[in-house]
Amino acid sequence: MMGKWIGMRTGEDKSCGVIALLLLTMAATAIAQDTRQVTEPKIPQSCVQLSAQLRSVSDKLTESDESKLDTTRIQSALDKCKPGMAVELKPSSGNNAFLSGPLEMRSGVTLLIDEGVTLFGSRDAALYEVKTPDATPGLCGTIAVGAPPAVFPAPQRPGPRGGCRPFISIVDAKDVGIMGDGVIDGRGYAKIMGKAYSWWEMARKAEPKNERYFTTRMIVASHADGLVLYRITLHNSTNFHVSVNQTNGFTAWGVHLLTPTTKGTDARNTDGIDPGSSTNVTVAHSWIDNGDDNIAIKTGTTHMSVLDNHFYSGHGMSIGSETFSGDSYLLVDGLTEDNTTSGIRIKSNVTRGGPVHDLTYQNICMRGVKNPIAISPYYTNQTTEGFEDPKYTGDRIPDYKAITIRNVIDTTPGDVLIAGLNDDHRTEVTLDGVKIEGTTPAQVHGHFATVTLGPLGTNLDFSATDIKVVPAKAAPVSNASGATTKEAAFTCDGKFVPMQ
Repeated sequence: MMGKWIGMRTGEDKSCGVIALLLLTMAATAIAQDTRQVTEPKIPQSCVQLSAQLRSVSDKLTESDESKLDTTRIQSALDKCKPGMAVELKPSSGNNAFLSGPLEMRSGVTLLIDEGVTLFGSRDAALYEVKTPDATPGLCGTIAVGAPPAVFPAPQRPGPRGGCRPFISIVDAKDVGIMGDGVIDGRGYAKIMGKAYSWWEMARKAEPKNERYFTTRMIVASHADGLVLYRITLHNSTNFHVSVNQTNGFTAWGVHLLTPTTKGTDARNTDGIDPGSSTNVTVAHSWIDNGDDNIAIKTGTTHMSVLDNHFYSGHGMSIGSETFSGDSYLLVDGLTEDNTTSGIRIKSNVTRGGPVHDLTYQNICMRGVKNPIAISPYYTNQTTEGFEDPKYTGDRIPDYKAITIRNVIDTTPGDVLIAGLNDDHRTEVTLDGVKIEGTTPAQVHGHFATVTLGPLGTNLDFSATDIKVVPAKAAPVSNASGATTKEAAFTCDGKFVPMQ
């Protein structure tokens, strides 16, 4: 059953102005794939206010602050807070920072970070160590020694057990919130205590041999029904920013995610928001600029809405690479992608693929995107997709069906790939009002795919491919100026704005 998304302004907080401006860019209601009725979240009352005792300068802490952890007092407040209320981190007497190791959220409790306050993650890897009976000690902050590289085909890799706990965990906890106009900073750029490298440098060092490395993530949720991220700013995660699994009901609204904060810094594998094995997910009115997929939908995700968002640096609006348990019923509506490497990206291969179907992408503006559309069963763990089958062996076959792409404008040329694995697993896509400026036939790639044209069709020329093109069933109706009704209605004028 289809649900509705409803945009509402609370008018209750002075900082709601940013959200209010964003809401003007959308109609009051829009059909969504999330079956919930999702409205703008509200910040709960505080059960306790914790005052900052540290002071950051230029978003950095001094070396002498590294031992002044706030972990115990924050965790104690979270443990004692009444469900339905918030633990508030507030500035005090010029102090504006908290420093913490891993934190665990509790059911019904919100972590509220005030404007002007930053919660920094400790760079002491020992604090994040997984401490279970079968865990190998000392792994966190290291590259695995003697472990096989992280190559296909196995989504689950052998090797030593253990590693790092997340900075913030939400496990078996319902109706948790992380809110406020403050910042959570994972400090992925900072040298790990006792090491000559940072979290990000470790990740890049492991890349040439595709080695396994052990790093913490910023926010990891599992069995976290009702999770809400609202207005929070996320900076410099050591790895993925938000990973949500096995959850029914997750909302990210007005999230501002920027990594790295220092442009030109190398922040490998810093995905933005990654839901997996979850249902009823909404990401709305958010701004994402990061070092990997802006959003990456992992396997087993269904009924998800991505509404009125802005992406900057990153690998685009992605599904995969793991799709073996299926992904379905996705709506992406009102997306602006400004210099992402890919735009609409579905990636998998025969070692990790599965059924992906009933996806709608509409009202999307792009510029400076290398691969505006990449629907690929050829994934090889690269930033962008290759155009030919790498001939991996496996029985987890990517199968892409019922994909609709409408009202998409890319103001700059780029390569397009629409491919299925073979004739038994043809990719099926409808294009309606898809215009990519300056793209030549040589830049359009594909095999084993059927493209059905809607009334507004596309300017893409498939003549250099073996893609089957099904003409539109009906011609668009023109208005007095000669433009079709839909062409006149959708424009990218004013959509490309600076990161907020």
